Amino acid sequence: MSLVAHPELTLQQPAYLVFSDVDETLITCKSMFDFLRFRLTRSLGDEGEARYRLIRDQLRAQGEADVPREEVNRAYYRLHAGQDAGELAALGEQWFAERSAEPGFFVPATLAALRRHREAGAALVLVSGSFSPCLAPLARAVGAAYTLATEPLVERGRYTGEVVRPMIGAGKRAAVLDLLAFHPGVDPARCYAFGDHISDLPMLECVGHPRVVGGDAQLLERLGRRARPVPHDAGPGGAGDPRPAAAHGPGRAVDGGGPADAGAAVPGCAVACWSMGAGLAGVEACGHGCL
Repeated sequence: MSLVAHPELTLQQPAYLVFSDVDETLITCKSMFDFLRFRLTRSLGDEGEARYRLIRDQLRAQGEADVPREEVNRAYYRLHAGQDAGELAALGEQWFAERSAEPGFFVPATLAALRRHREAGAALVLVSGSFSPCLAPLARAVGAAYTLATEPLVERGRYTGEVVRPMIGAGKRAAVLDLLAFHPGVDPARCYAFGDHISDLPMLECVGHPRVVGGDAQLLERLGRRARPVPHDAGPGGAGDPRPAAAHGPGRAVDGGGPADAGAAVPGCAVACWSMGAGLAGVEACGHGCL
């Protein structure tokens, strides 16, 4: 796992934290696949497009065969073995500059919500199985204070093809809990998280205000009344757009429910319960209803 702090955007004492998945939550594409296509077509033209389609289909087949998402994530990074880390970083900047200039790159509702949260004093955190070439320019663009991402191993300036730990599923939960522990003055019950897939559930369960982008039925069912759906196509003023910060007191969370929203909030012990495995099969919860 790679935690990257962006010093120019990191708040010493944020009012609360807002965690956001990236692919199909903040942006409409899958960044890893989109970047791979960009790299291969830039270097190989039509042959690169053919290679990309073959690789994409192979990775999709693994997912359809119920290969764990963590292993599919590892398989993706093996495709970059031997690549110069500096060159990939520069290519990522080019990829983002071109793609973000295209209409429909961002999910409007999520982007609007993150901007309002930042204005209200929150520290934004991008959480993704993607990697720095894709995420570094994106973090700058949205003003994220931290990035939690899959960390590819680099030796002598080149990718080895292996990773430290995929930022998928339980890996997201562990990283989110670590960052919350790094901010002891922040109540997890006042924090927010945005995700679109059932693999985001461990992250969403760590905070008091989970937001489901796109209305995934599994996520909404598992999160129950704590969840709030965020339509993909909702722009400013839509369901995913939080109320202006001026409508709240200093440091209060925005986006349709702060600490006073009893239907969405959970006790601060939620983090402790998750770290001990409470709520999992055979493990007793704390009794406060935090899960």
